[in-house]
Order: sequence, then C-alpha cells, then structure tokens
Amino acid sequence: MSTAAHPTDGDHSAILLMQDLAGHVLHGMPALIMYIDAGQRFRFANETLRRWFDIAPEKAIGRRVNEVFDVASYLSAHAALLKALAGQAASYEGNLFNGVVRRYVHGTFQPDLDEHGQVRGVFTAFTDITERHELELQLRESEQRFFHAFQSAAIGMALVVPGGRFQRVNAALCAMLGYSEEEMLARTWQEITHPDDLATSMALAGQVIDGTRDSYHTDKRYLHRDGHAVHVQLSVSLVRNEAGQLRYVVVQVQDISQRKQFEEALFRERQLAEVTLNSIGDAVITTDLTLHVTSLNPIAEAMTGWSSREAKGRPMDEVFHLRDTDSGAPIGNPLREAIRRNAIVDLAGRAALVHRNGFETSIEDSAAPIHDHAGNVIGGVLVCHDVSENRTLALKMIHLTQHDTLTGLPNRGLLPARIEQAVNLAIQRNQHCALLYLDLDHFRRINETLGYSGGDQMMQAIALQIRLALRDGDDLVCRYSGDEFVVLLPRVEEASEAASLAQKLLRQCAQTSLPGMPALHIGASIGISMFPDDAGNAEALLRNADAAMFEVKMQGRGGYRFFAPSMTERTSARQRIESALREALARDELSLHYQPKVDAGTGRIVGAEALLRLQSEGRDIFVPDQFIPVAEDSGLILSIGIWVLRQACRQVRQWQQRQRPIPISVNVSPLQFQHPHFYNQLDAILTEYAIAPGLLELELTERMVMSGGDAITRLLERIRQRGVRLSLDDFGTGYCSLSYLKHFPVDALKIDRAFVRDIATDSDTAAITGAIIAMARSLNKEVIAEGVETVVQSNFLRDAGCSQLKGFLYGEPMPAASLKQRLAEQPS
Repeated sequence: MSTAAHPTDGDHSAILLMQDLAGHVLHGMPALIMYIDAGQRFRFANETLRRWFDIAPEKAIGRRVNEVFDVASYLSAHAALLKALAGQAASYEGNLFNGVVRRYVHGTFQPDLDEHGQVRGVFTAFTDITERHELELQLRESEQRFFHAFQSAAIGMALVVPGGRFQRVNAALCAMLGYSEEEMLARTWQEITHPDDLATSMALAGQVIDGTRDSYHTDKRYLHRDGHAVHVQLSVSLVRNEAGQLRYVVVQVQDISQRKQFEEALFRERQLAEVTLNSIGDAVITTDLTLHVTSLNPIAEAMTGWSSREAKGRPMDEVFHLRDTDSGAPIGNPLREAIRRNAIVDLAGRAALVHRNGFETSIEDSAAPIHDHAGNVIGGVLVCHDVSENRTLALKMIHLTQHDTLTGLPNRGLLPARIEQAVNLAIQRNQHCALLYLDLDHFRRINETLGYSGGDQMMQAIALQIRLALRDGDDLVCRYSGDEFVVLLPRVEEASEAASLAQKLLRQCAQTSLPGMPALHIGASIGISMFPDDAGNAEALLRNADAAMFEVKMQGRGGYRFFAPSMTERTSARQRIESALREALARDELSLHYQPKVDAGTGRIVGAEALLRLQSEGRDIFVPDQFIPVAEDSGLILSIGIWVLRQACRQVRQWQQRQRPIPISVNVSPLQFQHPHFYNQLDAILTEYAIAPGLLELELTERMVMSGGDAITRLLERIRQRGVRLSLDDFGTGYCSLSYLKHFPVDALKIDRAFVRDIATDSDTAAITGAIIAMARSLNKEVIAEGVETVVQSNFLRDAGCSQLKGFLYGEPMPAASLKQRLAEQPS
C-alpha cells in the first residue's frame, strides 16, 4: 500500500503549527468571530467575546446561543442565523447589547457545508461600526431638518417622533393653537386632538407606524389652548433611517377653520332648501343646461309617477309631459324657453300634466333658469301645483296622516326621514346626534283611573311637558305609538347632553297634573342611542334606543339607560319569532281568524277579513305587529302569503259548498305582490279550489299601487279579470290618492283607522273623512271603514255614505267556526 496518502510526522507538526497560528490570529482580531453548529451551540468564539460580553470563550463552548447572549441581542440577529442554518448566506446590521454597552454592528453569517452539502454549522463575524453609524445618523439628521425653511413656513409644521411627542414645532403652529413652543414640546399630538377625531387619527397613524402607508392627508380638529376647536388640514409624511425604521414624522398643518365655516353655512342653506322642497305642496323639478333631470321633490314624484332616482339623468320631456286641457294638443316645456331667454316663464293657457300611467292633472307652473356665482345659466327649475279641486283636501290628508290628532305632534310616519336627515347632518358636521325612546310606565292604569277622556287629557298634558323640555327648534318629538314618544336631538357634543334631557323628561312627566283631577305619578322609561357610537344608520339608531328602553323596563322601570351591545333582548326576540314562524310553517300550525264586515245600513255580516295568527293552545305566542315585520325581513312572508291565500280559499270553498258564502279579503304584502310568480300562484290556487268570482278580495296598500307604474296597473287588470276583487288598504296616507283613484282598477277602498278614530271629536277629521267617502262614491268605488269601535262612529260613517264597516263594535277576529255560528244566527 502506498504511503503517499498518510501524513508524515513533519506534516503533523506543520498542521499543528498552522492551527495554532490561525487560533492566535482569530483571537487577536477585533471582530467577534464565532462558529455555531446546527444545534445553535458555540463550537468556537474568539477573545472578542470576552471583551464585548465579559464571557470567556471557553465558557461559551457547547452552550446554546440564547444562553450566552442577552434576549434582545439574540432576537435581533436570530433571523439572519436561521437563514444561514437553512443554507443561505445572510447579514445583519443592528444592536448588540451586553447590559451596559450597546454596540451597533455589522454581521455576516456563512453556512459551513459537509461533503453531502448539508449545513453543519455557521461561520459568524460581527464588526463594530458604532462610530460610523453615529456619524451617519448625525449627518442624515443635519441634512433633513431644514431648520430655516421649517421655522419660516407660513403654515404650521412639526416633527413628531414615534409615540406621538412633538420633537420640533414652528412658530406658525404655536400661534395657530395658542401654545408656546415649550408647551407644545411637552405634549403629544393625541393630547391636543379633538376627542371625536382621535379614533380616526390613531388609525391613520397606526398605518404609518406599521408600514402600510408612508403618508396621508386628512381633515381633523385640534383643540386650541383656550378650548375651542381648530379645523385643520394635515399633510403627513414619514422619514425612515437606513434600516427602514421610522425616525420621525413631518406634519404640515393648515388652518381651514374659515373654510369650514363657509362650508357649514352652505350646508345649512342646502339643508334648508332640501327641507323646504320636501315639505311644500308644489312639485319642483330641476335640470341641467341640456334639460336632463337632476332632481324631483316628493310632490313631483307623485304627480309625474317617476321617482327622483329613476328620473335623474333622463331628458325632461320624457318625465314631464304637458297637454292643452281643451284640445289635448302637446304643450312645449316652458323650461326650455326659460333657459333660452334667461328669464322666468309662466305656462300659458290651460295645461294638464300627464302622469306616467297616462292620466292627467290640471296644473299651473312657472320655469326659471339657475345661475352659478358668476351669473352664468347652468340649468333650470320648474315649479308646478295641482289646481284641481282635490289638492287642498289631499294636503290636509297628508298633514293628518303625518301628525297625531290628539297631541298635534308628528307621528311615526315622519320620523324615519327626520332621523335619516339628522344622521346625514351629523356625518357632514363630524358631530353626534341622539335618539331618546320614551315609554310611559303603566299608562293603562291612568286610563282606568281617569277614564279614556281623562287619559286623553293627560296624554296631551304630557306631550306639552315633553315639548317644553326640548332645547331648541332643531330638536324633534314624535308620538311614536299609544304611550311611546321618540325625541330626536340632531346636535349633541357629548352623551351627557342626552342624559341631562332624559333626567329633565323624567321630572317633567312626574310633575304632570290636571286641574280637578286626582294627583297621579307619571313614570317613564327612556332608552338612549347615540350616533355614531351606538349605531351607523337611522334604522339602527331607533332600534337600539328601543332596546335600551326595554332594558330599563326589565330593570324595574322609571329611569334611563344608554344602549350597550349587551342589550340583545330585542334581537333575541326577533330570532325567537323567526324560529317560531319557521316551525309553524313546517308543522302547519299557523291559523287564520276572521273579522266580520257588516253592511252599514242593516248591520248584517256581508264579508270577513282573514287575519293571520301565531298561536299555541289557543293563545297568541306573538301578535301580528311583532311577527309580520320579522316575516318580511326574513323573506318568510312569501311562503306565509301563499299559505294564507290557500287557507282562505279553502275556507271559502267549504262555505261555498255548505251555506251561503261570503267574500273573504286577504292582505297581500308588497314583497309577495311584486314577486314575478305571484299571478301564476294566485291563478293556480283559484283553480284548485274553484272559487266563484267575487268571493276573494285582495287588500293592497295605497303606496304599493301608486309606486308600481305600468306593470302594476297591468297586473291589477289581470287579477280583476280573474274574478278577484281589489281594495286599497290604509287609504288617505299617500299623496294624490283622490286625484288618481279613478285611474286604478280597484273595487273598494278602506278608510284608515287614523281617520275613523277621531271623527266624533275632531271636526277637520270628520270633514276630510266625509269628503273621501263622497268622492269615492262619485267614482263608483265601495267604501269600507275599519277600526269602528263606537256607535257614534258607526252612525257618522253610515250617514256619510260608507257601505261596509269593520271593527270591535261588530266583532273581534275569531276562528272560522265562530264566524260560521254568527252567520247561522243571522236572520235569513
């Protein structure tokens, strides 16, 4: 065997000499040299380890890296070490800390591979570059601070370090906020930010800190030293060090308080204009310079048949058609001439506005150009009003249906729009609004003590006390239901304002009394919901205030509470209702009760209305006012509606076979009526039970019929041709009902109970109700009054010409068997 492959004694000596020499060289180097094996244990470290960390190299051998280095140093360099152990060369620049001295180092990590290419360790070298790093920092800072430009800038400027403290501010910013430079440097930007803007500002700052964005622009409010808000526009950008870490933020601040005042004044003018347009009795249509529609107010929507959303962007001539009343010839749009001449133009002659559904209304109108601030024509506005004999009566009806006749307060019909307006206003102003839901405790006992007349007087007195408690003309109180009121505060700075008003309302209610009446304690439960803290929209604001009020009642009544997310009772109730509805549908446990309709002259039962019940063992689990909204929200109303139609027709068929049948009326939900398969489903049910013509009547809401356009009119015609009667429910609660009633294929109208309730005590209500009945009869429409509870009401309605009456005076809703017995007892 050859000896060439074996080292000689001389070779061994040379190798040992070289290893010894290498060891001396490595130990003498100023850099920290280490060899770390795959298990992250030290296998070699030079003497620099002793100098930097006061650890003897031999003491480190065999120990893990995290046992030798402090936690911060280990974590800082750990990523680079792991990368090298994975087979890739890596580097690191940052701090190494021995507990006393912090060194800024540059480190290299070189993987050591065995003959199979597997990593068996890492060669590591750290070089101390602290002095160089400090010089670089000083140079960079001196280059970036731009002191002269910073101090002399006309707008406010600041350097802000991580954490939010001001590092430097200029004179303009100090003057803007009323602080001295020393006072500003002792504060953070969070401390001088308006509380309502803090959350948004913190979110933007967080995006800068976590690297999501390098700059941003925003409007916000700072608090002046004297406490008033300063509206500013911020431009924020960050400065990083060489490692990419945030050093400080440069903030440019411009005072825009005057601009905000102008915007607020303009917004108020726009709001006033919007409220005015939405509340006046005239139709208003605006267009751009090319006569394309830009807006319609509610009266214009009703008179043209177009919603503002549908009409926007369409040519004016497509939405607003005019004809000569005498000749029927088309009349040119006066707005075109007004824009051409840059002058107000009145409509000449007798003109009729053609509704989208084809019928006409006599009108008067005028048109005028709209100008910009320089006097240039930029569009036009057309104003018209109904001059038919129905207009005055229709406007009175609108007021009556939007206001409570007992207290004169707005009712729940007006509330959603006003809440929506307040929410939009709060968004524009970056402010709060509040809703207080007040329920009178045990008011039924007041009625029992004072009688209903005395109870009404007490309710009027309470309503007056609530109005007197309001702060100014912007606050609104509505009578929401029998013993419930809703107070809307469109402008509040803090929740404490709503709490103060709640306390005042409780005192006012408790102090309410009537002359000559026994002293009674009037208690109330009030729930408060704040926008935007508790709710993000108008619907949630009302729902959450209701939930808070419910919580007060559960806790014993007589107080107030703010909404909290834990108040889930009402949500749980809705879930229970939906679950009960689903189970009842699946098990066929729903039922229909029937309330008789009588002939106004003879008192004989001539029909009945089918009313849905959700019962268990003969008792209501939930009442219709509770479960019908849930059914509509959940979509169950479609299945329930078909079930009701089928059950009603089955009952009609049974009576048709065994005795003299009476017509049955069924309420139809807008969701069900507008479903594309509704007619086919109705036709199939009528065929299945062979219902004779005239024995089924569908009750549709006035709003449903009025808002549907040509498609709804065609559907109504098909349903009537199928032998089904049609009636308008809640008649009188919409605009232009009287003018347009003759154009809809309906057989009857039901006078809303809001009119019936007060006909004996309110002359205006009696006059309006009488006029409705007279006009309906002149159009050959049958008139049905609902909610009849007294003989006085019955006599008035009969004498006014009402053909059928329905209400507790003639019978509550009852099972089919009970109604069958009533029919059998009638004289033949």
